[in-house]
Amino acid sequence: MTLDPEQLGQSKADLAETLRTLRQRAGLSGVRLAQRCNMSQSKISKIETGKTVPTLVDVERILRALDAPPALIAEVGALARIANTEWQDFRSLRRKGLEKKQNELADLEQLSTEFRFFLPTMITSLLSTPDYIRATLAYVPGDHSKAIARKLDRQAVLYDSSKEFAFLLTEQAVRWPLLAGHAMAMQIDRLVSVSRLPSVRLGVLPLSGHIPLTPLNVFTVYDRSMATVETSTGVMVFKDSRDVESYLEEFSAYSDHALWGDAARILLEEWAQLFR
Repeated sequence: MTLDPEQLGQSKADLAETLRTLRQRAGLSGVRLAQRCNMSQSKISKIETGKTVPTLVDVERILRALDAPPALIAEVGALARIANTEWQDFRSLRRKGLEKKQNELADLEQLSTEFRFFLPTMITSLLSTPDYIRATLAYVPGDHSKAIARKLDRQAVLYDSSKEFAFLLTEQAVRWPLLAGHAMAMQIDRLVSVSRLPSVRLGVLPLSGHIPLTPLNVFTVYDRSMATVETSTGVMVFKDSRDVESYLEEFSAYSDHALWGDAARILLEEWAQLFR
């Protein structure tokens, strides 16, 4: 399915209108439909007015209660998938101010308790030294001192014992020479240090052996409720449970091939020494 960013906002209204129209055509009241699909009438009302975006499971339950044919279920299901996806392009984020995005991430990190970061290309700011963070923003015009400070402030969440973080980095992400040798060694030292925190599990995927998987994008899964996927031009936000589960399964598949704990730290220390 191709996602046009302009569709993502309109699709929520389209989905609400489509479900409302289908119910009316079936001659059912909101109360009767709610009874048929074992939902509350208020939830049906919120879905049909666009106040609540239904999951794919909710949409399928509604459509089956309306005796919709398979072709219509597939068509409206595709619309529901788009409605449960958000697009954030980097140009717009930069215009608004990168520190605002950091505030959004900080809020999300406070609300979530379990995190999985898959990092095939670079090191996330939660694990970065100040030099590394500055280097990631060097190509973006403007003064980013506030954004850099906010990125560093966010690292305090790693010390929250009520949360669980799993970071999985490829060898390429760790060893990409974004900084000069000594600074890269310090960055890798930082990974080793953070990996010892009680709330953190840090794994690495070395470029050796056989890994029958093909990483495509950086992604993060928050609890089991949301996944964000980064591209070169923006971020896709998936909130449908099936999409989230797909990324959880992908993370698990890569985890099986990774080194964790002391084995990961030994390898990281070897890479840091090579930079020195």
